[in-house]
Amino acid sequence: MNELVIILDFGGQFNQLIARRVRELGVYSEVLSYTTPLEEIQARKPIGIIFTGGPSVVTEEDAPTIDKSILELGIPILGICYGCQLIGHLLGSVVSKSTMKEYGSTEIKYDTNSIIFSEVGENGICWMSHSYSVEKEPAEDFRVTASTKNCSVAAFENESKNIYAVQFHPEVVHTKGGTKMLENFLYKACAAKGDWVIKNFGEEEIEKLRKKIGDKKVLCALSGGVDSSVAAVLLNKAIGKNLICIFVDTGLMRLNEGDEVENLFKNTYGANFIRVNAKERFLSKLKGVTEPELKRKIIGEEFIRVFEEEAKKIGQVDYFVQGTIYSDVVESGSKNSAVIKSHHNVGGLPDVIDFEEIIEPLRDLFKDEVRKLGISLSMPEFLVYRQPFPGPGMAVRCIGEITEEKLEILRQTDFIFRSEIEKVGLNAEIWQYFTVLTGVKSVGTMGDERTYGYTIALRAVTSEDAMTADWARIPYEVLANISTKIVNEVSNVNRVVYDITSKPPATIEWE
Repeated sequence: MNELVIILDFGGQFNQLIARRVRELGVYSEVLSYTTPLEEIQARKPIGIIFTGGPSVVTEEDAPTIDKSILELGIPILGICYGCQLIGHLLGSVVSKSTMKEYGSTEIKYDTNSIIFSEVGENGICWMSHSYSVEKEPAEDFRVTASTKNCSVAAFENESKNIYAVQFHPEVVHTKGGTKMLENFLYKACAAKGDWVIKNFGEEEIEKLRKKIGDKKVLCALSGGVDSSVAAVLLNKAIGKNLICIFVDTGLMRLNEGDEVENLFKNTYGANFIRVNAKERFLSKLKGVTEPELKRKIIGEEFIRVFEEEAKKIGQVDYFVQGTIYSDVVESGSKNSAVIKSHHNVGGLPDVIDFEEIIEPLRDLFKDEVRKLGISLSMPEFLVYRQPFPGPGMAVRCIGEITEEKLEILRQTDFIFRSEIEKVGLNAEIWQYFTVLTGVKSVGTMGDERTYGYTIALRAVTSEDAMTADWARIPYEVLANISTKIVNEVSNVNRVVYDITSKPPATIEWE
């Protein structure tokens, strides 16, 4: 059993980033809703608890809160932003609207006698995002440990009670020394040993799967992407011939991708591999559908129905495996958090399925942890580091109604974009790059003739885990060459634009 840090989610935009940072520091973490009962939190035996940021005002009647007795459990607690204000509020301090709001990079002064700010330096830069703050330390046995020009209580603590609070965001890269602060909390306040090692996870998961499944048969939803491929290899090592990999060719894949997936898993891995050509079936279900969430849910349910049908052809199949990862679960939301978008393998699952259970061996891993697991399983690097591709495929890159004509435009433009990026050697630097058929048509001119064609958007981002992302700074000459090729070689396209929006506020995919 790994050490655990629980991150209580109060609705902030950086909550999953906190979880990533904790895991990067060698400690397993999970994000739970602030509504999680105190008894359940205690039962999990965490070595530490982190209160996240959030958009609410802590003094309002319906503001998210938690049982005050959590501060008396003796478990080290770190409050961040809203979490800082909540600790102050619960302990009787005044939380009020700041005379000067603080957003972005801010100069700060630390008390380096605090274990949180040990080895950080007295003067620094932190990332602030607040309009309310704690006016003074909650009680005499607490002390202020950081301040800025406009925030006299930028941090406070009680070391004997192991309660720490910071108004800024140590989890973001803009806070200099932020990772060190989290490390100090984990290893000095929580006395962590740092036992979260991805290779150990793989070995333990294989053994768990072997015991759970035994001689029963399993269907694996294999898309050929990183997540489902790692899940398939993990299951293959656990149960061998009892694993049946089914690849559903929805007609929503990239150019030649279906053939590539089949060749890889049949010839390289010698897997029990079945390819289902279901293009007409999916396009029929999606006909006339324009709403993104509905697209995802239709695709999710249809995936399950196809697998159920294939399972009946095979005979008795007990389990269904898919490559859901932690960011899928987080972004699909829960009853207490906002849905960013439903992932087809989470929010799109129907209520009733014909399998004993769905197994998701990667459900607790972030993308970079999945890649590390793949390497530990001796998978080829070209597959492990393949850029992400959404489960619903090009359905969420085609804005509006999906037609075969639009999909062909997407395949051709996407192929050109990817080919040109690889040609100039930028593929190793960019996390994800693809084209979007925007659904917008505009007037153009070609060969002295008026045209009325589609606008293609190029999307390319850099990231570590897909929880946050920045737009890739592709050289102008490369963008110019890509634009020229697309307009000249793909029919019905006369305009190319480049998306320069980060995540947040946008998501990586357009739908």
